[in-house]
Order: sequence, then structure tokens, then C-alpha cells
Amino acid sequence: MFQRMIFSYFSFRSAAAACAISLTLLGSSLSAQDLDNGKKMYQICTACHGAEGHGNQVLNAPQIAGLDAVYLETQLRNWKEGIRGAHPDDTAGLQMRPMSMTLKDEETIKDVAAYVATLEAKIPEATLEGGDATKGQAAYAVCLACHGPDAGGNAALKSPSLRHQNDWYMLAQLKKFKSGIRGSNPKDVGGMQMRPMSMTLVDEQAMKDVIAHIRSLAEK
Repeated sequence: MFQRMIFSYFSFRSAAAACAISLTLLGSSLSAQDLDNGKKMYQICTACHGAEGHGNQVLNAPQIAGLDAVYLETQLRNWKEGIRGAHPDDTAGLQMRPMSMTLKDEETIKDVAAYVATLEAKIPEATLEGGDATKGQAAYAVCLACHGPDAGGNAALKSPSLRHQNDWYMLAQLKKFKSGIRGSNPKDVGGMQMRPMSMTLVDEQAMKDVIAHIRSLAEK
């Protein structure tokens, strides 16, 4: 018993140290970027996502505050290169792609992503009804490896935090992944990983259940 306790203690210390190192590196990365330039370039995004990055459902614009810089950079590149947002049935993606074109180079993408990562997220209002968080907890088991037990995401896997994401947006994206509108491009590594996960949700009700569970995690 004592040996197991010692092992658990040092395992915890190792995990904590690794986490601290990761956070330090992330902080260094953000400080290395030109946040003033990122804020300047973000102005074009405010029309849809808002000055604080809290989004606007009427414009199909989700909350982006609360997302880490690595994930944001990846998605901006995907839009700019036509990896995401090029499918003819992806109405919201097609709206976003021209915006990504205003980011002239890699440094600008990183600056904007770093700036957005500084914005403070909020728990968005619920818009969906009928989700069962208890059933959703069981279905969320396949999501744990990438999005984590607290839905906080994993920067190393480029898996976004879901804790402050709009419920309507999560439902829309799950449907896109399942139908192949998103995640079918072979260059979209993260999307291709996500698509088979969406297949485990048999219908819209199952999607709403998972989303209800994710919202319950955010409210803890």
C-alpha cells in the first residue's frame, strides 16, 4: 500500500511538472507574438465574433474566446488553404474562408491566434433543449482521450476546449463531421480524427446528450 502511495505521489508530481512546463512554453509562445498586430488584424473579425470573441449565433459565429492559440492557428491555416470551409454545403465555413484570406502570412496568423487566446471566455447561454447529460456522459467516453475529462482540450493533440463552446455550434459541427462536410479532406488531420468519433453518435438526440454533458462540465 505504502509503495503504491509513493508511486502515485511521484506520478502526480511528474504530471504536474509536465503541465507546468507546457504552460510555461505556451506563455512564452504567446509573448513572442505581436499582440498589438494581432489585435489590429482581429478588427475584421469583430463584425461576427465580437470584440470580446463571444460570437453571434445569428451570424453563425461561435465563441472563440477560450480557445488556445495552437488550435486557432491550425483552423485559420485550414481555412486559408481550403482544407476547411471549401465544401459547397458548408455555408458558415464559406463565410469564414474569405476572412482568413486577409491574414497575409504565417506571422499574422500567429499574431491573431495569440491575441484571441488572451480573450476571456464566458459560459454561453443554452439554446438546445432535450439533452440528457447522464446519457451524454457515457457517450462522451470516446471523447476523453482528446478533449479530456473536463472538456478542457489538449493543445498537444490540437484538440480544442469545449467548455465554453456554444451548444448550437457543437451540434452543427458534429453533424458536419458525421455527414462528411467537415473532416473528409485528407489534409485535415484533426478533422479526420474527429469524424469517426462523430459516427458513434447515432442521431441528433445522442449529439444533444453529449453536448448536455459537456455543458454540465463547464458549469462545475
